[in-house]
Parts: sequence; structure tokens; C-alpha cells
Amino acid sequence: MVAYQQSDQQAASALVAQVSPPIFQFFLAQSRNRAEAEDLLQDFWLRIHKARATFRPGEPLLPWLYAIARRVRVDHYRKTKGVREHEIVSEQLPEKAAQDSARPAGPKMADLLKSLPESQREVLLLLKVSGMSLEEVARATGVSIGSVKQKAHRAYESLRKRLGTKP
Repeated sequence: MVAYQQSDQQAASALVAQVSPPIFQFFLAQSRNRAEAEDLLQDFWLRIHKARATFRPGEPLLPWLYAIARRVRVDHYRKTKGVREHEIVSEQLPEKAAQDSARPAGPKMADLLKSLPESQREVLLLLKVSGMSLEEVARATGVSIGSVKQKAHRAYESLRKRLGTKP
């Protein structure tokens, strides 16, 4: 990142190659729409390019990157919230009714995650999908480590309750 700040083209390419897959997965886990996740990734890299001077050498890179990714996602949600509330996307309508026998017995993970509050889902995805530490998640989300632990615990409890399992 330091070399990218100094306009090193090879460093920029290496950074994009290394960081794009986990950030794309972060966006895809949130939107579950590949095209939207790709658009968010592009916006992310535009913001990184504009904000590259604000990165402090010696500080951890991942929390800084995920904080920007989080802002991209929040801004996109706010921008498109009204459109989603008033439109029905024809791609999402089923062509025929689904048969009950074809469905698995338990709930899908995506549905379980969707049932969680946004802050709990975000913490869970950053911890478990992105593999970030508690400290990194706290920095990326702008909350204390204790708050991250609390949100994760509540998310786990909610998922256990929905699955009918005991801790």
C-alpha cells in the first residue's frame, strides 16, 4: 500500500489482485447479486484510489480497506433503497410455483443471515467469512471490541435459536 501511495504501478496491480477477491466476497455476501457486487467492487477501488493518501504506513491495512468497503456498501444501500421499495424486479419472480418436496428440510444459511439485524450480520461476515480478528472488525466498523463481541454473541444465539440447537 505504501508503494501504491507513491504511484508504483506494479504495487497497485498486486494490491488489486490480492484484495479484490475477499472484498468481492464481502459485497456478494451482502447483496447476493453478482452484478451488484462487481459494481460495488469498482466503486470500492475508486474510493481507495481517492483516499490512498489517508492510509498511514505502519497501520494494519485490512481494517482500513474494510472500513471503506463498508461505507461503499452503506452508501449504495441508501442510494438504491427507494428504488427497491417501489419496484419489483422481474428477474426475481419465479416462472412456476416451487414444489414443497424439492426444498431441503432446514432453512438456508442465506435466509438465516438475512434474518439477523444488519450490524450483527456484518460482524458475523467479517469475522467468519473474511477471517478478520476482533480488533480488525472493530476498526473496520468503528465500534469497540466489546461491541463486536456482543454483536457476534447475539448473532450466534439468534442463529442457534432459529436452528433449534443448544450451545
